[in-house]
Amino acid sequence: MSQPPKPASRADKVSLWRYARLFRSDILSAQPARLYRAWMAEFRTPFFRSYLVNDPELLRVVLKERPDDFPKSKRIGEGLRPLLGNSVFLTNGETWKRQRRIIDPAFEGGRLRETFPAIHAAAEAAAARLENYSGEAVEVEAETSHAAADVIFRTLFSIPIDHHLARDVFREFKTYQRSQPILNLAAFVPLPRWMPRLFRKGTRRSAARIRGLIGDLTLQRMAEIEAGQAPDDLATKIMTTVDPVSGARFDVEEMIDQVAIFFLAGHETSASALAWALYLVATHPDWQDRLAAEAQVIDGEDFAVLSKLRLSRDVFREALRLYPPVPMMVRQTACPEHFRKRVVPKGAQLVLSPWHLHRHARLWDNPDGFDPSRWESENGRKCQREAYMPFSSGARVCPGAGFAMIEGVLILSRILRDFRVLPVEGKVPVPVAHLTVRAQSGIWLRFERR
Repeated sequence: MSQPPKPASRADKVSLWRYARLFRSDILSAQPARLYRAWMAEFRTPFFRSYLVNDPELLRVVLKERPDDFPKSKRIGEGLRPLLGNSVFLTNGETWKRQRRIIDPAFEGGRLRETFPAIHAAAEAAAARLENYSGEAVEVEAETSHAAADVIFRTLFSIPIDHHLARDVFREFKTYQRSQPILNLAAFVPLPRWMPRLFRKGTRRSAARIRGLIGDLTLQRMAEIEAGQAPDDLATKIMTTVDPVSGARFDVEEMIDQVAIFFLAGHETSASALAWALYLVATHPDWQDRLAAEAQVIDGEDFAVLSKLRLSRDVFREALRLYPPVPMMVRQTACPEHFRKRVVPKGAQLVLSPWHLHRHARLWDNPDGFDPSRWESENGRKCQREAYMPFSSGARVCPGAGFAMIEGVLILSRILRDFRVLPVEGKVPVPVAHLTVRAQSGIWLRFERR
């Protein structure tokens, strides 16, 4: 069996102009191969210094021990602010801490059990839709996007994807996700605040439409809360939670910001991971058969079934390792640092790359191979603690990480319970990074009823 697809690396030395063009097309193939072995790499441009960090000890310092000294880089916001506004994904300091105090209670362990019936309903709906394509070649990213968006709307606002507002948001987001990379030109060149930011055609328009539709849902929910008629879902929980420090709640604009990132993180990342997981089992039929046998335990809305889907969990975890939905995160030094015998100046960009960390040749056994059994090995357990961060790590770990693992594992198992998934000849997906790690021309698979 050949290795799972991986993008080709660029030459080790290219001009800044060439690098910017490569980066604009795809973040992953714009990087040199040496980053898969480097503990730390420095990039110098006329505008800033950037350091890619793969050393687990340094990652622990940045993410866990001293997170306040390494705030999220404002350069990330240059590309995403039209959609995400002042959401928890972009903020730092006291603003971010206040937002997390309001958001985190909605994703506590008990709430995951309460949202399980909605996730189960979305999984059933996804399997039902695939009945329409039995025996046909299907572009699976479109299907997993549909399923993940359905989960978000059912758990957040208690409405299925075929509700007219949910359907409209989903349609607009499909336009947005392909037009806007996670980093734009402003990630390279520090532009003055007064200079207008340039976005691809349709990006700003789609972002405005998405925010307008989310605003309609938010205002409708606020009215239901005031009337005492709101369902007990994630939106109601977040909108009624009071910050224990300030005593304030989210206002309408803040809630729109947070719903936008929930949709981005909860829909786009889950869709990416699930699509790659389906491709991996399609190209590894031995693992697919084991998961299909395991999935026969799924029957009804029993939350306890998740503890019986151990193989599916390992496969989904492996898909997240090989194809982490968010391939790179950027932090900024608040003061000068001394890392690996190098002086890192204040204001330098620290690139934390799950893409390279998860495939690091000096950390992982068989780093580019698909091997879900690795998670039971000594190497896998060690790397999971030190070199695995598909949802970030430390204080800024994604609050919905547990939510995503339930969703991905259940939908993957539910599909494989009823369908055999086969690769389509001549359709090998090439990973590229847009908002998340997707396939350049989609992921094509064939679904046959078992």
